[in-house]
Amino acid sequence: MNKYSVITAIAIIVIIIPFAHSGLSIVGIQQLEYRWSSPGDFSFFTMSNSGNIEFCNTMPFWTSFQSFEVATYYDTTHLGSFVVNPTTINPLSSTVQAGIFSSDEITAAQHNFMTLDFEFDGGDIRLDPNKFMVVTNANTPIIGMIPFTSTNQITGFDFDILMNSEDLSCD
Repeated sequence: MNKYSVITAIAIIVIIIPFAHSGLSIVGIQQLEYRWSSPGDFSFFTMSNSGNIEFCNTMPFWTSFQSFEVATYYDTTHLGSFVVNPTTINPLSSTVQAGIFSSDEITAAQHNFMTLDFEFDGGDIRLDPNKFMVVTNANTPIIGMIPFTSTNQITGFDFDILMNSEDLSCD
C-alpha cells in the first residue's frame, strides 16, 4: 500500500468519526430514559427549586447532548424551564446531572406547581390538569454546528409518573 492510500484512509476515518458520533447521539437521545434522581420523590415544586435528573443511556455507545430542557406550560402560558447543561453518558449506564429552573414569574409558577402536585397526589382539583403540558427538548448539534432538537410533548400527569419511575433500563 503506498503512502497516498494510507493518507486517504486516515483522512476518511477522521472525517467519518464526527458524523458517526453525531448520528449515534441523535439515536441515543431518542432512546434516552430519565427520572428524578431520588425515585418516588419528584414534584414540580421541587423541580422549580432546581435539582438533579438521572439519565439512562440504553444504547451500546456514548450519547451526548448540548442541553436538555423541560419546559412547562399551563394553558399555553410558559411557566418556566428546567435546563441541564451539556453531558456525555457512557454506554449502557446512567448518570445524575444537576439542572436549573428559571422562570419570569417564579412565584406564580411555584403556586401552580404546588396546586398541580396536590392534585396529582389525589387532592381536590383546582386547576384543570388537562391544560398542564410538559415539552422536553434535547439539543444535539450535528458535528457541533448544525442544530438538531429532539422534542417530546406529554401531559404534566404523565411526566409526573415518568419522573417518579422506580426502574430504568440501566438499574
